[in-house]
Amino acid sequence: MIVTTTPSVEGYQIADYKGIVVGEAILGANVIRDVFAGITDILGGRSGAYEQELGKARATALAEMEERAANLGANAVVGVDLDYEVINNMLMVSASGTAVVIG
Repeated sequence: MIVTTTPSVEGYQIADYKGIVVGEAILGANVIRDVFAGITDILGGRSGAYEQELGKARATALAEMEERAANLGANAVVGVDLDYEVINNMLMVSASGTAVVIG
């Protein structure tokens, strides 16, 4: 499955549009990670724990979106957009795009 933020895939022509597909992931933040992130914020630097959770959430959202595209018979998703939100100390990542058949 080709997944791209661009509206087309260079070298391919879109033969069919299957529709909009979305994938979401909501992950809770661990209290211990919150404490370490707070210390990192005070001392400066990056919060590896949050970066790791963010990466997991992004991968989950993209995988879910790709699965939904495949279920529609698509072999690519174009125009992909990733959105990040914090809701009640939980991290939500959503991925959306247009499922297409390219050839």
